[in-house]
Amino acid sequence: MKSLSSLRDIKKRIDSTSKTKQITKAMEMVSASKMNRAEENAKSFVPYSEKIQEVVASIANSNMDAAHPMLEKRDVKKTGYFVITSDRGLAGAYNSGVLKKIYETIQKRHQSTDEYTIIVVGRVGYEFFQKRGMPVSKSILGMADQPNFNDIKELASETVQMFIDEEIDELTIYFNHYVSAISQVVTSKQLLPLTNMDENANAGTSQYEYEPNQEQILKVLLPQYAESLIYGALLDGKASEHAARMTAMRNATDNANELIDDLTLSYNRARQAAITQEINEIIGGVAALE
Repeated sequence: MKSLSSLRDIKKRIDSTSKTKQITKAMEMVSASKMNRAEENAKSFVPYSEKIQEVVASIANSNMDAAHPMLEKRDVKKTGYFVITSDRGLAGAYNSGVLKKIYETIQKRHQSTDEYTIIVVGRVGYEFFQKRGMPVSKSILGMADQPNFNDIKELASETVQMFIDEEIDELTIYFNHYVSAISQVVTSKQLLPLTNMDENANAGTSQYEYEPNQEQILKVLLPQYAESLIYGALLDGKASEHAARMTAMRNATDNANELIDDLTLSYNRARQAAITQEINEIIGGVAALE
């Protein structure tokens, strides 16, 4: 009876593991499809980002008299951190990597919650900061798997305005940079102030004519440029998220296959032992009758 009970338990585990494997395999295929599309979205945004960067750099470097708060480095009294995470788990180290880095940075740089504020995309990051009593001034939850600019425009615009209004004196973004389907790198970049304009002065060789004037155009383009950097990081992060989830589900499927193989071996051994025990009992019964 004990052997039969053991056999039933093993069979139940095999069946439940097989069902789990079907789910993880399906999730892997869905994430692979989403990753391909997200990768295309991220790559297709690069030409626009590079062009606006070229124009902004050209104006900023050709007209030194054109002043703008976004180009001015000032004493840092308060830092803003823009953090991109996902709304769901089951994505391996996608969220934990970026959250660990931002948490360690804040612990090292700041003594008080008055010295920084956090703008966060994604429920996982939002709940992480809330549980630790860390100040979140703005957030957006339920971001689409394939976001467009309108999904992030309001948050990006408000974040840039915080810097212009001197509510924060610098802004750094934390996200996962998509390298390939199997490689995503936790990345941090300073977005504001825009101090790398000199590096991009020779980004392009085009000559521009400005109307009404360079300073007015800069006033419009600089916020758009900063917002485009945020959107580009979001697209990059989404491609990384789908890739990380695809890899996590593939690993889960492989682990399920290994477990099923081990359980099947145990099942066959237990079944063989049960048969051997029955044969021995029959032989013992025959011997007792003789």
